[in-house]
Amino acid sequence: MNKRWFLLPALSVLFAFVSSASTAKLETGQAVDSGSFGVYVSGKRIATETFSVNQGPGGSLAKSQLKAEDGGAQSSELELGGAGELRHYEWHELSPGKAEATVAPNGEFLTEKLTPGPGEKPFEQPFLLGTTTSILDDFFFLHREILAWRYLASACSQNNGNFQCKAGKIQLGVLVPRQRASMLVSIQFVTREKVDIHGTMRDLTKLSLSSEAGDWWMWLDDSLKLIRIVIPAESTEVLRD
Repeated sequence: MNKRWFLLPALSVLFAFVSSASTAKLETGQAVDSGSFGVYVSGKRIATETFSVNQGPGGSLAKSQLKAEDGGAQSSELELGGAGELRHYEWHELSPGKAEATVAPNGEFLTEKLTPGPGEKPFEQPFLLGTTTSILDDFFFLHREILAWRYLASACSQNNGNFQCKAGKIQLGVLVPRQRASMLVSIQFVTREKVDIHGTMRDLTKLSLSSEAGDWWMWLDDSLKLIRIVIPAESTEVLRD
C-alpha cells in the first residue's frame, strides 16, 4: 500500500487557506507539485504547460504558463481559500494578443473582469456562483489535476490498501473564465490499470471527466499527480514530461 492513499482525507489541506495569506508567502511555500505537460494532437506536440502548486503557511497557489509551438502563450494563477473556495484567479494572454481576465468573490458570488486588449475598456460579468465553484479554464490542464484532488478528497477513501469511491458520477460546478461561462462537469473513478508512459508500464488510477464539451480520461499516479489525459474526440493526449 502506498501511504499517500492513506492520506487521502488530508487532501483538503491543499485547499486550507486563510485570508491573511500573501501571494509572496504562498510562492515560497512547500511544493505540492511542479513540472510540465506536453500537449499532443494526432501524435504531434503542439504546446507545453509548465506549472507549480505551492502550499504556504496560509494556503496554496497554483500557477501555469502555456506555450504553443506556433508562438502563442498564456498564463494563469489560481489562489484558493479554506475548503476550496476561490480567493483570486487571473488569466493573461501573453502573445499574440494581450487580453487578461480576473475572477474574484464579490460578496457571496463571483465576478469576472475582462480586458480584451491594451487600451480597450474592461467590462465585468457577475455570476450567480458560490465561491466554492471550481475554476476549469481552457488549455490549463493543471486545473484538471486540482479538480481531481477535490473529487478524491470528497468522494473517495482508502481501506485496507484498496481505493474506494462513491458509486456513480459526482457533479461539480465549474467556471470557464476564457469563455465567460459556467457549467456542470461529472467525474468518477473508473479503474486501476497499467499504462505505458514514456516506454514504462505504470499502475495508475483512471478517472472520467464529462461535460457538455465532451468526455476526457485522466490518469493519476499513487502520489496523486496527474500523469496523462486523453480527449478522444479531439485526438488529443496530454502527458507529464
